[in-house]
Amino acid sequence: MALDRDGNLAAATSTGGLTNKHTGRVGDTPLIGAGTYASNDCCAVSGTGQGEYYIRQVVAYDVCALVRYRHMGLAQAVHEVVQVKLRHSGGEGGVIALDRAGNIAMDFNSAGMFRGARDSHGRREIAMYHDSAAR
Repeated sequence: MALDRDGNLAAATSTGGLTNKHTGRVGDTPLIGAGTYASNDCCAVSGTGQGEYYIRQVVAYDVCALVRYRHMGLAQAVHEVVQVKLRHSGGEGGVIALDRAGNIAMDFNSAGMFRGARDSHGRREIAMYHDSAAR
């Protein structure tokens, strides 16, 4: 995710895919709203995990919809989607999200999620597991 000085938000997502995946399988990464979504009026989201669940739950868009329509804070919206909705459906993974104010939320319901954040105020964070944040 990126936020520029003019307030424009962008999201990009790459994938390692699933080992031994079925030929022709399309994961969540290229589907806008499932694994990636950005809108200047709310937030940008990138997801990683079991793509089929991200597609069914429209995970990235759902985070933005909670921010936009239910006026949730970014961290609360990410928690609701990842820890409640995605987990309830049987999906495993997480998201990294960024809002217009520069707030960053990174949450996951799997054993780990490689993640990092950096901002112009000096925040530098990388982590793999729940308790491994380093600054």
